[in-house]
Amino acid sequence: MKTVLLMRHAKSSWKDPSLHDHERPLNKRGQRDAPLMGLLANDNELIPNIILCSTAKRARQTVDKFLETCDFPGEIEYDDSLYHADYATYLDLLSELDDEIQRAMIVGHNPEMSYFLQVICDEYEHMPTSALAHISFPIDDWNSLKTKWDGKLENLWKPREIDY
Repeated sequence: MKTVLLMRHAKSSWKDPSLHDHERPLNKRGQRDAPLMGLLANDNELIPNIILCSTAKRARQTVDKFLETCDFPGEIEYDDSLYHADYATYLDLLSELDDEIQRAMIVGHNPEMSYFLQVICDEYEHMPTSALAHISFPIDDWNSLKTKWDGKLENLWKPREIDY
């Protein structure tokens, strides 16, 4: 059994219209919500072995804030292809993981993330900022994701619904 955590980047700031989209930072709400999801991952024993993250500033800052409260001992890989990636990119990145990895986390963007969730779990869920989805796959090796997309959405947490 392999599991994937999908986390949409936290709420970003639109204060400076001169910034390129890739360079937008988190706003105050984003800085507050991302650590909540780290606590939630700890409390639910959903610590990833690896984090795959978009190179966008808001995604990188989301990971930093998430890790303030999550006991993550693994590796973070920043990947340009996750910035506005399609579902095939997510599948490609996951299918290339070492099979010793049991749980991978992807930090990315919408609408692509919601669409990926729809493709692999056959159900649509809107992923608001900082949302965290827990998906299980009945596979033993990541390469199986090239042909088996039968993920099960175990849970979807939205920061506004969490009470810490």
